[in-house]
Amino acid sequence: MNPALGLGPHPLSLPRTGGGPRPRTPVTLALRLCLHVLLAGLLALAVVKALTGGTVAHPAGVTAAAAAMGGVYAAGTLSPAVARSRRAAAWWLAALGACWLVLLALSPEGLWAAFPLYFLQLHLLPTRWALPAVLVTAGAAIASFLVHSARITPGSFIGPLLGAAVAVATVRGYEALYRESERRRELIDELMATRAELAAAERTAGTLAERERLAREIHDTLAQGLSSIQLLLRAAQRALPPGSPAAPHVEQARVAAQDNLAEARRFVRALAPPDLAHGSLAGALERLSASSAGPRVRFSLSGTPAELPTPYEVALLRVAQSALANTVRHAEAGRAEITLTFMDASVTLDVVDDGVGFDPRVAARREHGDGDGDGRDGGFGLVAMRSRARSLGGTFTVESSPGQGTAVAISLPLPARTKETAA
Repeated sequence: MNPALGLGPHPLSLPRTGGGPRPRTPVTLALRLCLHVLLAGLLALAVVKALTGGTVAHPAGVTAAAAAMGGVYAAGTLSPAVARSRRAAAWWLAALGACWLVLLALSPEGLWAAFPLYFLQLHLLPTRWALPAVLVTAGAAIASFLVHSARITPGSFIGPLLGAAVAVATVRGYEALYRESERRRELIDELMATRAELAAAERTAGTLAERERLAREIHDTLAQGLSSIQLLLRAAQRALPPGSPAAPHVEQARVAAQDNLAEARRFVRALAPPDLAHGSLAGALERLSASSAGPRVRFSLSGTPAELPTPYEVALLRVAQSALANTVRHAEAGRAEITLTFMDASVTLDVVDDGVGFDPRVAARREHGDGDGDGRDGGFGLVAMRSRARSLGGTFTVESSPGQGTAVAISLPLPARTKETAA
């Protein structure tokens, strides 16, 4: 149906409206052509019968009425105004109907033109107007048959009404198919958009994961190696006798190792997550709590903060993000709390919520490929958190039960240098 008239498009439509024409498929082109040919053939039949049958009193009038109706029909199909305006379409149908009524009064053959009129009315008019218009057209066709026919038969009533019923069923059936097709098209568009967003998210996640992996590798291999070299060179300096000719070279080597260690640490900081780029871990966790789109989240800091290696900060932040995401998606919680605790020999992060909870044993079976899991992140988020803790020599625990909320905790041992700094 015509979109400008509040209805969906129809393949038998002549004009198109609003937002530009839809692409015409071979099927719609064929249906449009069939409608043109049908009306032209019916008008030609009425003229031929009038001129050769000898049963019509005014053959010239029939010819003129048929020509007028054909002209009005052609003008409407070519007029952009009919395609864009409900008022113009209604006036066009009124003019077309007036010509048809004149033809109907002059010739009994004019009633066959009612069939294409049904389709035009159902196409161009809203439902509340289209159905009454179809009934009026069918009534006019029946009246014409009664006026021009010498005897009344059931066919004089059934024919026009059956034609109207077929037209309504055809148009309404196509409308249902079209709406279903549009819903599927919209669904496909949404799926494609979601797919693109997912691919972008996966690329971003892959990039961040690779940056974190590189940061860990640099910290655990290059930076640690340079730190060891620096310590060995310090020991060598102390072991050298005063005035040894090797002392300046050892000092140069120590300075070079120190400079390269500082450069490696800069690389590690540059590869850290953006959340840690402009502040401390505590600040990043506080911003994470404030930006939660789900339950109310409170952040608290306990103990004396100590400088942590970048891999530690990354691991703690990622665990907090993952645990809070699980809370938002699955826990149906009203409140949650993130606590960062610094102790003498370790740093601990706790994420606690008052949600629906789950059975950790089921999640554990899911992690190992047994059972169906409970749906809380499919177990895979817990696997990633536990893996982060183990990679840094820490521990990861989950405490939960159905209806009792959830507590997630990761504890990492403080490096020796960090403990000395804190002391």
